[in-house]
Amino acid sequence: MTASSFEAARLTVRLGAVAANYRECGRLAGPAAVAGVVKADAYGLGMIPVAKALAAEGCDSFFVARIEEGVALRRALAEARIFVLDGASPAAIPALVAHKLTPVLNSLDEIAAWAGAARGQRGGLDAALQIDTGMNRLGLPPYEVTTLAAEARTRLAGLRVVLIVSHLASSDDPASPQNAEQLRRFRTALAMLPPAPASLSSSGGILLGRDYSFDMVRPGIGLYGGNPQPGQPSPFAVAAALTGRILQRRRIDKGEPVGYAATYRSARPMLLATVALGYADGLMRAIGNRGVGAIGGVRVPVVGRVSMDLITLDVSEVPEALSAPGGTAEFFGDTIRLEELAAAAGTANYEILTSVSPRVPRHYLGEAAR
Repeated sequence: MTASSFEAARLTVRLGAVAANYRECGRLAGPAAVAGVVKADAYGLGMIPVAKALAAEGCDSFFVARIEEGVALRRALAEARIFVLDGASPAAIPALVAHKLTPVLNSLDEIAAWAGAARGQRGGLDAALQIDTGMNRLGLPPYEVTTLAAEARTRLAGLRVVLIVSHLASSDDPASPQNAEQLRRFRTALAMLPPAPASLSSSGGILLGRDYSFDMVRPGIGLYGGNPQPGQPSPFAVAAALTGRILQRRRIDKGEPVGYAATYRSARPMLLATVALGYADGLMRAIGNRGVGAIGGVRVPVVGRVSMDLITLDVSEVPEALSAPGGTAEFFGDTIRLEELAAAAGTANYEILTSVSPRVPRHYLGEAAR
């Protein structure tokens, strides 16, 4: 008997679908290069298996958020170019240099600190620059871009600027005028600065068209099967499925309560299945009495509250052979898209993926998982 034979839940990751989504990004954005955004443990799917699968497809550039993510990825991919979005704080500089990580510099102070480190390195250091074009989060604001443009020779001395990036705030909405405005501001900034490859688009930006692609695109959610523009058709294949094991099935009469605080009462006699998934596994409590699961491709409503380890489904319309203890229920995957679960929880597909807890075993389909 193996551990998987009695697992309560699992996240199945289809590395072949991740690879197919990577190729689709290349088709949509070509001839731009495609980098892999693998921060937050590849959005919960597993950074190392996912990055290896992408590398097998020819991906040679990756983005992480935290320096510790970059250090872990460097151990797995010795030759990859790894960009760290958090930048280069003085305390981080020794580790960035030691592990050959490329910081995305977000301010004149960070540029100065990294240029200072470059003076101690034969041949200098690679750097990426982030321009704030309207997100007002990270990146050089317009007045710092103006200063850098006027003093680029001295401020960038010792640095090889290998990429200039910005980030779209509203690419999930193709009708938003902010997209075109950020594109305009990015082009203006690029014209002011020394020439370097440029990158503006993540997954949503790729779907805005090739005007937004520049030299490199940085897909994240699209690689993992999420729709970066909810409400629009998605070109991306399902890459992950969250399932839980059915632990028990019972019949209840009309008027019976279900779950904590009796927030649900049956309007008719009903067949219930209790499934081993709860908010400790990352299944959000907000879907109580409003979300759905799926058994054998049949959609079934969540009844009652989501508890820490369990969730209850109305399986009255499911063939009893499928809803017996030991069977499985899907909460996102082929039948229920990430976006549907996100809507029921009042959140985004990004949060659904990254919330799946470490308690849920990951199972990888595809050669690069080894």
